Amino acid sequence: MTSTKAGPDNASGDHEDILYPEAVPFVLFHLAAFAAIWTGITWQSLVICAALYVVRIFAIGAGYHRYFAHRAYSTSRTFQFILAFLSQSTAQKSVLWWAAKHRHHHQHSDTEQDVHSPRHRGFVYAHLGWIFSTRHRTTDLTKIADFARYPELMWLHKYELAPAVVLAVIAFLIGGWPGLVVGFVWSTVLVYHATFSINSLAHVHGRKRYVTGDDSRNNWLLALLTLGEGWHNNHHAYQSSVRQGFKWWEIDPTFYILKALSWCGVVWNLKTPPEAVLRNEQRLGTKIIERAAAELAASFPSERIATAVREALAHAHAPTLSDLQDTLAAAQNKTAELLAKAHIPALPTRDDIRARATSMFARTRSMEDIVDRAHRLVLEAVGKRLTTA
Repeated sequence: MTSTKAGPDNASGDHEDILYPEAVPFVLFHLAAFAAIWTGITWQSLVICAALYVVRIFAIGAGYHRYFAHRAYSTSRTFQFILAFLSQSTAQKSVLWWAAKHRHHHQHSDTEQDVHSPRHRGFVYAHLGWIFSTRHRTTDLTKIADFARYPELMWLHKYELAPAVVLAVIAFLIGGWPGLVVGFVWSTVLVYHATFSINSLAHVHGRKRYVTGDDSRNNWLLALLTLGEGWHNNHHAYQSSVRQGFKWWEIDPTFYILKALSWCGVVWNLKTPPEAVLRNEQRLGTKIIERAAAELAASFPSERIATAVREALAHAHAPTLSDLQDTLAAAQNKTAELLAKAHIPALPTRDDIRARATSMFARTRSMEDIVDRAHRLVLEAVGKRLTTA
């Protein structure tokens, strides 16, 4: 099998080489679930399954995600290890690998560099295919250096399946073969797909309260299944918040449990969103404005607009198409300004772009900034088409 030359987090490259040996355990887990036909299903095994699902989906939200990936709260070194152990009992690789990939996801969310974007790689790849790609096999420890300095976490990183094996043995000792298959295996498969759905479904289905420059959405059903992780658009709007259900009716059990643990002194320094974010009155960062503007500009087909401009000028007396092309060629970096002053009917106006933005995006104080940038991008793209005709 050929190897990819792209780095572990580099989305460039023309081919996706699937690392089949690492896909085998994942497939075997799903096949092992059918062993319940022979082991039988007991009430005890179903209780084990439900308990392990709830405990481990909490560990993923509170551990892998809100603590290790985003440092949304503080805790002791002992509880930090407990969180890491419980998180890795889900057999979703080490906390260092998981958090490093997630930090990379937020840095490049729904761009071509994102490790799992339905927009660029399709739903199935975003849901689980990316995990088995050779380019995502290694861990960029520089992205997670704040936790890679702990020897115990590096040990878990080296022996990433040890917690899952320990938990599997415990499930077997308590419930026998049904406890292992139904209790451990079934809950592991359920936890897999509940977690993966945040990467896939929560970027496809749901509602956007905030402009985040990506496709993240709030999905109440996913929030129920993942103990609060489904309020994904909220999370992308303020990533360091320990609370992801921003409204009182947005159920977030992971936050409730962490809040209770804070009363006991187990965790502390719980970060929450500023009032401006809760009221959706915050100014957006430059990167988010750029991404939103690029998405808005892309909704205006530059080639079609350029064609309409050529046709309009072909029947006009002045300026002629030739005159406009000469002017644009000499304008260099002032293409957008010249086209804006030309008052050519075929060109979308700023009002046209604002109307499109209002239909595409949630309310934001930075809407005019997005519109201004998108208007410039549209005019530059059309100008480039005209000068290269």
